[in-house]
Amino acid sequence: MPSHLNIHDLLHLASIPKIGNNRLRALITHFKTPSAVLSASPKELARIEGIDKTIASSIAHSILNEEFIEDQLSRLNKVDGRIITLWDSEYPSLLKKIYDPPVFLFVRGKFVKEDQYSIAIVGTRSPSPYGKLMAERFAKELSGLGITIVSGLARGIDTIAHTATVHAQGRTVAVMGSALDHMYPAENKKLADQIEENGVVVSEFYMGTKTAPGNFPRRNRIISGLSLGTIIIESDEDGGAMITATTALDQNRELFCIPGHITEKKSIGPNKLIKLGQAKLIQSTEDVIEELSAALRPILKVPTQKSEPPQLNVFEQKIYDVLPSEPLHIDTISELSNLSPSDTLVNLLSLEFKGIVKQMAGKMFVRM
Repeated sequence: MPSHLNIHDLLHLASIPKIGNNRLRALITHFKTPSAVLSASPKELARIEGIDKTIASSIAHSILNEEFIEDQLSRLNKVDGRIITLWDSEYPSLLKKIYDPPVFLFVRGKFVKEDQYSIAIVGTRSPSPYGKLMAERFAKELSGLGITIVSGLARGIDTIAHTATVHAQGRTVAVMGSALDHMYPAENKKLADQIEENGVVVSEFYMGTKTAPGNFPRRNRIISGLSLGTIIIESDEDGGAMITATTALDQNRELFCIPGHITEKKSIGPNKLIKLGQAKLIQSTEDVIEELSAALRPILKVPTQKSEPPQLNVFEQKIYDVLPSEPLHIDTISELSNLSPSDTLVNLLSLEFKGIVKQMAGKMFVRM
């Protein structure tokens, strides 16, 4: 943060009733520093758009709210957090471009220049095995290309996307719907600690703010605002991920959806977005890269010659040929490949060892 931008004065201004993001931005833009705002006369303040005489008088005659300021900084210190502001060089450049960028970001970890190459992955809190696999695959493959994965630290798709990125040693940004000192869900505390090591846990909510339904739409606009594009993986028609889809479209960011079974309720949201032409249907990370190639060019490596696929014996090939890119039970695989259950299992395990098949829970297998 620029040295002339005093964080105590900025928090003081923010604590004054009716001084929200928009007015705070307008005041600092005009007067340059929070102290200059606080030193201005009511007449000078009232010249700013959105500042009427009543608000101008409140600012000019405001009393320093030391209790609020010290409480914020004390709480922040306890979680090893920091405040960065809209005028800080660390503030994400993509987020600055949205209609209503937050003035304050409470963060654990550190934003880096490479985070401008970010893609969000969001979806239902109760994904199917197929949804889990897709979230893991896209997060792992995209982060492997040097792309930062953004999500909301919620249960389900969000948690899987963050976890897969951490395991791949990539960068990920978790945007919370509560304050940094109110971890939600509580079981993601360890995951948040891991994210902080090579990424960022971020919130726009003042310290002490608990989880509330109204927080999530605001959280979702930051998720899409931090990202070049957003991928939706499974969502009901009225699911939270659909709000993120709307904010992405409002911010003129790319929107991608992975199609799902037409009979699945969790597929209604993404399938509808594809049907309406609002989102691009994607089946691989290559589809995402192709759409965002211009923006991602600085970090994309020159493609190298693809390695030869592993050699398969006749039985492995028969199994591989019948496997779809969604989980299939071993009995069905045995039936489709005309192999005995024991031969099917032996060759499935061989394919898994070669890295082209993955075993899921319940004797389900899927092509990688």
